[in-house]
Amino acid sequence: MKQIEAFFHHRHQLGVKPGLERMQQLLALLGHPEKRLNAVHIAGTNGKGSTAAFVKQGLQESGYQVGVFTSPSLHGIREYIYVEEEPISEQAFLKVWEKVYPVVQELDQKNQFPTEFEIMTAVAFLYFATNVDIAVIEAGMGGREDTTNCIIPLVSIITSVNKDHMAFLGQTIPEIALHKAGIIKQGVPVVFGQLQSAAKEVIIQEAKAKEAPAYQLGLHFHYQSLPSKEWNYMEWSLPFTKGTAFKLKLYGEHQLANASLALMALHLIQQKGYIIQFAKLPTAFFDVQLEGRFELVSQHPTIILDGAHNPAGIRAFIDTLEKVFPYQERQLLFAAFKDKAIDEMMIPLGGKFSAIYLTTFDHPRAASISEMKKNSLASMETIDSWKNAISRMSDPNTVYCITGSLHFISMVRSSLLNKDK
Repeated sequence: MKQIEAFFHHRHQLGVKPGLERMQQLLALLGHPEKRLNAVHIAGTNGKGSTAAFVKQGLQESGYQVGVFTSPSLHGIREYIYVEEEPISEQAFLKVWEKVYPVVQELDQKNQFPTEFEIMTAVAFLYFATNVDIAVIEAGMGGREDTTNCIIPLVSIITSVNKDHMAFLGQTIPEIALHKAGIIKQGVPVVFGQLQSAAKEVIIQEAKAKEAPAYQLGLHFHYQSLPSKEWNYMEWSLPFTKGTAFKLKLYGEHQLANASLALMALHLIQQKGYIIQFAKLPTAFFDVQLEGRFELVSQHPTIILDGAHNPAGIRAFIDTLEKVFPYQERQLLFAAFKDKAIDEMMIPLGGKFSAIYLTTFDHPRAASISEMKKNSLASMETIDSWKNAISRMSDPNTVYCITGSLHFISMVRSSLLNKDK
Protein backbone atom coordinates (compact mmCIF):
# COMPACT_ATOMS: atom_id res chain seq x y z
CA MET A 1 0.00 0.00 0.00
CA LYS A 2 2.89 2.38 0.70
CA GLN A 3 4.13 1.91 -2.86
CA ILE A 4 0.63 2.59 -4.23
CA GLU A 5 0.27 5.69 -2.05
CA ALA A 6 3.62 6.94 -3.36
CA PHE A 7 2.41 6.32 -6.92
CA PHE A 8 -0.75 8.37 -6.30
CA HIS A 9 1.23 11.12 -4.63
CA HIS A 10 3.43 11.39 -7.72
CA ARG A 11 0.39 11.19 -9.99
CA HIS A 12 -1.17 14.14 -8.18
CA GLN A 13 1.24 16.38 -10.10
CA LEU A 14 -0.86 15.84 -13.23
CA GLY A 15 -3.58 17.92 -11.57
CA VAL A 16 -7.14 18.14 -12.88
CA LYS A 17 -7.68 17.37 -16.58
CA PRO A 18 -11.39 17.68 -17.46
CA GLY A 19 -12.80 15.39 -20.13
CA LEU A 20 -13.82 11.73 -20.34
CA GLU A 21 -11.60 10.38 -23.14
CA ARG A 22 -8.89 8.92 -20.86
CA MET A 23 -11.48 7.55 -18.47
CA GLN A 24 -13.42 5.82 -21.24
CA GLN A 25 -10.21 4.21 -22.53
CA LEU A 26 -9.30 3.11 -19.02
CA LEU A 27 -12.71 1.51 -18.43
CA ALA A 28 -12.74 -0.14 -21.86
CA LEU A 29 -9.41 -1.84 -21.13
CA LEU A 30 -10.85 -3.04 -17.81
CA GLY A 31 -13.87 -4.63 -19.49
CA HIS A 32 -16.34 -1.80 -18.80
CA PRO A 33 -17.07 -2.37 -15.09
CA GLU A 34 -19.23 0.80 -15.11
CA LYS A 35 -21.79 -1.08 -17.26
CA ARG A 36 -22.22 -3.67 -14.53
CA LEU A 37 -23.03 -1.11 -11.83
CA ASN A 38 -26.40 -0.35 -10.31
CA ALA A 39 -25.74 3.17 -9.12
CA VAL A 40 -27.06 6.45 -7.78
CA HIS A 41 -25.13 9.43 -9.19
CA ILE A 42 -24.94 12.66 -7.15
CA ALA A 43 -23.66 16.07 -8.25
CA GLY A 44 -23.94 19.48 -6.61
CA THR A 45 -21.91 22.33 -5.16
CA ASN A 46 -22.83 21.43 -1.57
CA GLY A 47 -24.70 18.56 0.03
CA LYS A 48 -23.32 15.62 -1.98
CA GLY A 49 -21.76 13.88 1.03
CA SER A 50 -24.81 14.23 3.26
CA THR A 51 -27.25 13.18 0.54
CA ALA A 52 -25.06 10.18 -0.31
CA ALA A 53 -24.99 9.18 3.36
CA PHE A 54 -28.79 9.29 3.58
CA VAL A 55 -29.22 7.26 0.37
CA LYS A 56 -26.65 4.72 1.54
CA GLN A 57 -28.27 4.35 4.95
CA GLY A 58 -31.71 3.88 3.43
CA LEU A 59 -30.48 1.20 1.03
CA GLN A 60 -28.55 -0.60 3.76
CA GLU A 61 -31.59 -0.61 6.03
CA SER A 62 -33.50 -2.17 3.13
CA GLY A 63 -31.05 -5.08 3.01
CA TYR A 64 -28.68 -4.09 0.21
CA GLN A 65 -24.89 -4.23 0.20
CA VAL A 66 -23.95 -0.64 -0.61
CA GLY A 67 -20.72 0.94 -1.83
CA VAL A 68 -19.94 4.65 -1.72
CA PHE A 69 -17.39 6.53 -3.81
CA THR A 70 -16.70 9.88 -2.15
CA SER A 71 -14.21 12.71 -2.44
CA PRO A 72 -12.09 14.35 -1.31
CA SER A 73 -10.55 11.66 0.83
CA LEU A 74 -9.11 13.17 3.98
CA HIS A 75 -7.48 10.07 5.43
CA GLY A 76 -5.71 8.28 2.56
CA ILE A 77 -6.46 6.54 -0.72
CA ARG A 78 -8.62 3.73 0.68
CA GLU A 79 -11.08 6.26 2.11
CA TYR A 80 -12.39 7.17 -1.34
CA ILE A 81 -14.13 3.79 -1.44
CA TYR A 82 -16.51 2.54 1.25
CA VAL A 83 -18.60 -0.59 1.64
CA GLU A 84 -21.19 -0.30 4.38
CA GLU A 85 -19.34 1.66 7.10
CA GLU A 86 -15.77 0.67 6.31
CA PRO A 87 -13.21 1.78 3.71
CA ILE A 88 -12.07 -0.85 1.24
CA SER A 89 -9.61 -3.22 2.91
CA GLU A 90 -5.93 -3.21 1.99
CA GLN A 91 -6.26 -6.77 0.68
CA ALA A 92 -9.22 -5.89 -1.55
CA PHE A 93 -7.53 -2.73 -2.83
CA LEU A 94 -4.37 -4.63 -3.73
CA LYS A 95 -6.40 -7.27 -5.58
CA VAL A 96 -8.14 -4.64 -7.71
CA TRP A 97 -4.87 -2.73 -8.18
CA GLU A 98 -3.28 -5.78 -9.80
CA LYS A 99 -5.81 -5.38 -12.63
CA VAL A 100 -5.81 -1.58 -12.83
CA TYR A 101 -2.08 -0.82 -12.75
CA PRO A 102 -1.11 -2.67 -15.99
CA VAL A 103 -3.87 -0.78 -17.82
CA VAL A 104 -2.57 2.54 -16.48
CA GLN A 105 0.91 1.61 -17.71
CA GLU A 106 -0.50 0.78 -21.14
CA LEU A 107 -2.17 4.20 -21.39
CA ASP A 108 0.99 5.92 -20.13
CA GLN A 109 2.93 4.33 -22.99
CA LYS A 110 0.40 5.92 -25.38
CA ASN A 111 0.96 9.32 -23.69
CA GLN A 112 -2.60 9.33 -22.32
CA PHE A 113 -1.54 9.50 -18.63
CA PRO A 114 -4.74 9.00 -16.57
CA THR A 115 -4.98 11.36 -13.60
CA GLU A 116 -4.96 10.40 -9.94
CA PHE A 117 -8.75 10.79 -9.67
CA GLU A 118 -9.43 8.90 -12.92
CA ILE A 119 -7.43 5.94 -11.68
CA MET A 120 -9.15 6.01 -8.29
CA THR A 121 -12.56 6.11 -9.97
CA ALA A 122 -11.62 3.09 -12.09
CA VAL A 123 -10.54 1.20 -8.96
CA ALA A 124 -13.90 2.01 -7.34
CA PHE A 125 -15.97 0.97 -10.36
CA LEU A 126 -14.06 -2.29 -10.80
CA TYR A 127 -14.44 -3.16 -7.12
CA PHE A 128 -18.12 -2.20 -6.89
CA ALA A 129 -19.01 -4.15 -10.04
CA THR A 130 -18.58 -7.47 -8.23
CA ASN A 131 -18.84 -6.59 -4.54
CA VAL A 132 -21.97 -4.46 -3.95
CA ASP A 133 -25.65 -4.48 -4.90
CA ILE A 134 -25.85 -0.71 -5.41
CA ALA A 135 -23.13 1.96 -5.54
CA VAL A 136 -23.64 5.59 -4.50
CA ILE A 137 -21.29 7.68 -6.64
CA GLU A 138 -20.43 11.30 -5.83
CA ALA A 139 -19.22 13.45 -8.73
CA GLY A 140 -15.83 14.91 -7.92
CA MET A 141 -16.25 18.31 -9.61
CA GLY A 142 -19.02 19.59 -11.83
CA GLY A 143 -20.58 16.63 -13.58
CA ARG A 144 -20.59 16.78 -17.39
CA GLU A 145 -16.82 16.27 -17.72
CA ASP A 146 -16.32 14.66 -14.33
CA THR A 147 -14.48 11.35 -14.16
CA THR A 148 -17.52 9.61 -12.63
CA ASN A 149 -19.82 10.57 -15.53
CA CYS A 150 -19.42 7.25 -17.36
CA ILE A 151 -22.29 5.44 -15.63
CA ILE A 152 -25.98 5.04 -16.45
CA PRO A 153 -27.49 5.28 -12.95
CA LEU A 154 -30.85 4.25 -11.55
CA VAL A 155 -31.42 7.88 -10.58
CA SER A 156 -29.42 11.12 -10.71
CA ILE A 157 -29.44 13.73 -7.95
CA ILE A 158 -28.38 17.38 -8.21
CA THR A 159 -28.27 18.80 -4.70
CA SER A 160 -27.40 22.45 -5.26
CA VAL A 161 -25.79 24.86 -7.74
CA ASN A 162 -23.59 27.64 -6.37
CA LYS A 163 -20.26 29.25 -7.20
CA ASP A 164 -17.27 26.96 -6.66
CA HIS A 165 -14.39 25.59 -8.81
CA MET A 166 -15.04 28.55 -11.13
CA ALA A 167 -11.69 28.16 -12.91
CA PHE A 168 -13.03 24.87 -14.33
CA LEU A 169 -16.83 25.27 -14.27
CA GLY A 170 -17.36 28.89 -15.28
CA GLN A 171 -18.08 32.21 -13.60
CA THR A 172 -21.89 32.24 -13.73
CA ILE A 173 -24.65 30.11 -12.22
CA PRO A 174 -25.98 28.98 -15.65
CA GLU A 175 -22.46 27.89 -16.69
CA ILE A 176 -21.99 25.92 -13.48
CA ALA A 177 -25.51 24.45 -13.73
CA LEU A 178 -24.70 23.22 -17.25
CA HIS A 179 -21.84 21.16 -15.81
CA LYS A 180 -24.03 19.72 -13.03
CA ALA A 181 -26.81 18.94 -15.52
CA GLY A 182 -24.35 16.81 -17.47
CA ILE A 183 -25.02 13.85 -15.15
CA ILE A 184 -28.60 13.64 -16.46
CA LYS A 185 -28.90 10.58 -18.71
CA GLN A 186 -31.40 9.57 -21.38
CA GLY A 187 -34.63 8.46 -19.71
CA VAL A 188 -33.09 8.32 -16.21
CA PRO A 189 -35.06 10.25 -13.54
CA VAL A 190 -33.33 13.23 -11.94
CA VAL A 191 -34.06 14.67 -8.50
CA PHE A 192 -32.97 18.22 -7.73
CA GLY A 193 -33.14 20.73 -4.91
CA GLN A 194 -34.59 24.21 -4.61
CA LEU A 195 -32.29 26.00 -7.04
CA GLN A 196 -31.93 29.55 -8.22
CA SER A 197 -34.16 30.13 -11.25
CA ALA A 198 -31.16 30.46 -13.59
CA ALA A 199 -29.89 27.03 -12.52
CA LYS A 200 -33.34 25.43 -12.49
CA GLU A 201 -33.98 26.46 -16.10
CA VAL A 202 -30.74 24.77 -17.21
CA ILE A 203 -31.56 21.54 -15.32
CA ILE A 204 -35.12 21.36 -16.67
CA GLN A 205 -33.96 22.06 -20.23
CA GLU A 206 -31.36 19.26 -20.03
CA ALA A 207 -33.92 16.84 -18.55
CA LYS A 208 -36.36 17.59 -21.38
CA ALA A 209 -33.66 17.08 -24.00
CA LYS A 210 -32.78 13.71 -22.43
CA GLU A 211 -36.46 12.73 -21.86
CA ALA A 212 -35.53 12.29 -18.19
CA PRO A 213 -38.37 12.62 -15.66
CA ALA A 214 -37.47 15.56 -13.38
CA TYR A 215 -38.51 15.87 -9.72
CA GLN A 216 -38.02 19.19 -7.96
CA LEU A 217 -37.97 19.70 -4.19
CA GLY A 218 -40.87 21.93 -3.21
CA LEU A 219 -42.90 21.00 -6.29
CA HIS A 220 -42.97 17.21 -6.71
CA PHE A 221 -42.07 16.35 -3.10
CA HIS A 222 -41.96 18.41 0.07
CA TYR A 223 -40.64 18.73 3.57
CA GLN A 224 -41.87 20.87 6.44
CA SER A 225 -39.56 21.80 9.30
CA LEU A 226 -41.10 20.91 12.67
CA PRO A 227 -40.21 22.40 16.08
CA SER A 228 -37.83 20.35 18.24
CA LYS A 229 -35.57 21.39 21.10
CA GLU A 230 -33.04 18.65 20.51
CA TRP A 231 -33.07 17.34 16.93
CA ASN A 232 -33.45 18.54 13.36
CA TYR A 233 -37.07 17.54 12.75
CA MET A 234 -39.25 17.44 9.63
CA GLU A 235 -42.24 15.88 7.94
CA TRP A 236 -41.63 14.59 4.41
CA SER A 237 -44.36 13.96 1.89
CA LEU A 238 -45.34 13.38 -1.71
CA PRO A 239 -48.37 15.28 -3.05
CA PHE A 240 -51.71 13.91 -1.79
CA THR A 241 -50.04 11.53 0.66
CA LYS A 242 -49.74 11.49 4.42
CA GLY A 243 -46.37 12.80 5.59
CA THR A 244 -43.71 10.86 7.50
CA ALA A 245 -41.79 12.39 10.43
CA PHE A 246 -37.98 12.28 10.44
CA LYS A 247 -35.54 13.33 13.17
CA LEU A 248 -31.92 13.96 12.18
CA LYS A 249 -28.75 14.22 14.23
CA LEU A 250 -27.30 16.45 11.50
CA TYR A 251 -28.05 20.11 12.17
CA GLY A 252 -29.21 22.73 9.70
CA GLU A 253 -32.13 23.40 7.38
CA HIS A 254 -29.94 22.31 4.46
CA GLN A 255 -29.74 18.81 5.96
CA LEU A 256 -33.53 18.55 5.88
CA ALA A 257 -33.31 19.37 2.16
CA ASN A 258 -30.55 16.78 1.63
CA ALA A 259 -32.58 14.10 3.44
CA SER A 260 -35.61 15.01 1.30
CA LEU A 261 -33.63 14.54 -1.92
CA ALA A 262 -32.46 11.14 -0.70
CA LEU A 263 -36.01 10.10 0.17
CA MET A 264 -37.27 11.00 -3.29
CA ALA A 265 -34.39 9.09 -4.88
CA LEU A 266 -35.23 6.02 -2.77
CA HIS A 267 -38.89 6.33 -3.80
CA LEU A 268 -37.84 6.31 -7.48
CA ILE A 269 -35.50 3.35 -6.91
CA GLN A 270 -38.45 1.48 -5.42
CA GLN A 271 -40.46 2.22 -8.56
CA LYS A 272 -37.72 0.44 -10.53
CA GLY A 273 -38.48 -2.79 -8.66
CA TYR A 274 -36.13 -2.57 -5.69
CA ILE A 275 -37.59 -3.22 -2.25
CA ILE A 276 -37.17 -0.18 -0.02
CA GLN A 277 -38.19 -0.57 3.62
CA PHE A 278 -39.78 2.87 4.06
CA ALA A 279 -41.01 2.03 7.56
CA LYS A 280 -37.36 1.66 8.64
CA LEU A 281 -36.10 4.89 7.06
CA PRO A 282 -36.80 7.24 10.01
CA THR A 283 -34.50 5.10 12.17
CA ALA A 284 -31.94 4.78 9.37
CA PHE A 285 -31.81 8.54 8.73
CA PHE A 286 -31.52 9.35 12.43
CA ASP A 287 -28.36 7.21 12.54
CA VAL A 288 -26.58 9.27 9.85
CA GLN A 289 -23.60 11.24 11.18
CA LEU A 290 -20.83 12.89 9.19
CA GLU A 291 -17.38 14.14 10.05
CA GLY A 292 -16.98 17.87 9.79
CA ARG A 293 -20.63 18.74 9.03
CA PHE A 294 -21.56 21.02 11.92
CA GLU A 295 -19.92 18.41 14.13
CA LEU A 296 -19.74 18.91 17.89
CA VAL A 297 -16.27 17.54 18.71
CA SER A 298 -16.04 18.95 22.23
CA GLN A 299 -18.63 19.95 24.83
CA HIS A 300 -16.28 21.37 27.48
CA PRO A 301 -15.56 23.81 25.89
CA THR A 302 -18.04 23.74 23.00
CA ILE A 303 -16.14 23.29 19.70
CA ILE A 304 -17.93 22.98 16.36
CA LEU A 305 -16.24 21.82 13.14
CA ASP A 306 -17.85 22.57 9.78
CA GLY A 307 -16.30 22.12 6.35
CA ALA A 308 -17.94 25.19 4.80
CA HIS A 309 -15.53 25.65 1.90
CA ASN A 310 -17.45 27.99 -0.42
CA PRO A 311 -19.80 30.99 -0.02
CA ALA A 312 -23.00 28.91 -0.04
CA GLY A 313 -21.52 26.57 2.57
CA ILE A 314 -20.59 29.53 4.77
CA ARG A 315 -24.14 30.90 4.57
CA ALA A 316 -25.60 27.51 5.53
CA PHE A 317 -23.11 27.27 8.41
CA ILE A 318 -24.10 30.71 9.74
CA ASP A 319 -27.83 29.93 9.46
CA THR A 320 -27.36 26.70 11.41
CA LEU A 321 -25.17 28.37 14.03
CA GLU A 322 -27.74 31.08 14.71
CA LYS A 323 -30.50 28.50 15.17
CA VAL A 324 -28.52 26.12 17.40
CA PHE A 325 -26.54 28.69 19.43
CA PRO A 326 -28.53 31.94 19.04
CA TYR A 327 -27.48 33.71 22.25
CA GLN A 328 -24.04 32.40 23.20
CA GLU A 329 -20.79 34.27 22.59
CA ARG A 330 -19.09 32.81 19.51
CA GLN A 331 -15.54 32.87 18.16
CA LEU A 332 -14.30 31.61 14.78
CA LEU A 333 -11.09 30.12 13.37
CA PHE A 334 -11.02 30.10 9.57
CA ALA A 335 -8.65 28.82 6.87
CA ALA A 336 -9.24 28.13 3.18
CA PHE A 337 -7.70 27.14 -0.13
CA LYS A 338 -6.31 30.09 -2.07
CA ASP A 339 -8.27 29.15 -5.22
CA LYS A 340 -11.60 29.61 -3.42
CA ALA A 341 -13.73 32.77 -3.37
CA ILE A 342 -12.29 33.82 -0.02
CA ASP A 343 -13.56 37.39 -0.20
CA GLU A 344 -17.14 36.17 -0.77
CA MET A 345 -16.75 33.74 2.13
CA MET A 346 -15.60 36.51 4.48
CA ILE A 347 -18.62 38.78 4.01
CA PRO A 348 -21.31 36.58 5.68
CA LEU A 349 -18.97 36.02 8.66
CA GLY A 350 -18.80 39.70 9.57
CA GLY A 351 -20.71 40.69 12.71
CA LYS A 352 -21.55 37.08 13.66
CA PHE A 353 -18.66 36.46 16.09
CA SER A 354 -17.01 38.28 18.98
CA ALA A 355 -13.65 37.40 17.39
CA ILE A 356 -12.56 35.97 14.02
CA TYR A 357 -9.07 34.54 13.58
CA LEU A 358 -7.66 33.78 10.12
CA THR A 359 -4.96 31.16 9.84
CA THR A 360 -3.24 28.81 7.39
CA PHE A 361 -2.31 25.12 7.26
CA ASP A 362 0.16 22.76 5.64
CA HIS A 363 -1.12 22.15 2.11
CA PRO A 364 0.13 23.40 -1.27
CA ARG A 365 -3.28 24.95 -2.04
CA ALA A 366 -3.70 26.61 1.37
CA ALA A 367 -4.04 30.39 1.38
CA SER A 368 -1.13 31.99 3.24
CA ILE A 369 -1.54 34.46 6.09
CA SER A 370 -0.80 37.35 3.70
CA GLU A 371 -3.39 36.06 1.21
CA MET A 372 -5.97 35.74 3.99
CA LYS A 373 -5.20 39.31 5.16
CA LYS A 374 -5.73 40.59 1.64
CA ASN A 375 -9.36 39.39 1.70
CA SER A 376 -10.12 40.03 5.37
CA LEU A 377 -12.53 42.48 6.97
CA ALA A 378 -11.15 45.12 9.33
CA SER A 379 -12.34 43.31 12.47
CA MET A 380 -10.54 40.05 11.63
CA GLU A 381 -7.18 39.04 13.14
CA THR A 382 -4.56 36.62 11.86
CA ILE A 383 -2.77 33.88 13.75
CA ASP A 384 0.15 31.92 12.31
CA SER A 385 -0.45 28.62 14.10
CA TRP A 386 -3.89 27.02 14.18
CA LYS A 387 -2.65 24.69 16.93
CA ASN A 388 -1.88 27.70 19.14
CA ALA A 389 -5.34 29.08 18.38
CA ILE A 390 -6.98 25.82 19.45
CA SER A 391 -4.93 25.65 22.65
CA ARG A 392 -6.53 28.94 23.69
CA MET A 393 -10.07 27.58 23.33
CA SER A 394 -10.95 27.13 27.00
CA ASP A 395 -13.83 29.42 28.00
CA PRO A 396 -16.85 27.22 28.91
CA ASN A 397 -19.23 30.06 28.05
CA THR A 398 -17.97 30.51 24.47
CA VAL A 399 -18.91 28.51 21.38
CA TYR A 400 -15.73 27.99 19.33
CA CYS A 401 -16.26 27.40 15.61
CA ILE A 402 -13.67 26.15 13.14
CA THR A 403 -14.52 26.23 9.45
CA GLY A 404 -13.14 26.50 5.92
CA SER A 405 -11.34 23.89 3.82
CA LEU A 406 -12.29 20.26 4.42
CA HIS A 407 -8.58 19.42 4.50
CA PHE A 408 -8.06 22.00 7.24
CA ILE A 409 -11.05 20.66 9.18
CA SER A 410 -9.69 17.12 8.87
CA MET A 411 -6.31 18.17 10.32
CA VAL A 412 -7.94 20.03 13.20
CA ARG A 413 -10.31 17.15 13.91
CA SER A 414 -7.49 14.62 14.04
CA SER A 415 -5.52 16.86 16.40
CA LEU A 416 -8.46 17.43 18.74
CA LEU A 417 -9.53 13.79 18.91
CA ASN A 418 -5.99 12.48 19.41
CA LYS A 419 -5.50 15.01 22.22
CA ASP A 420 -8.58 13.57 23.96
CA LYS A 421 -7.24 10.00 23.87
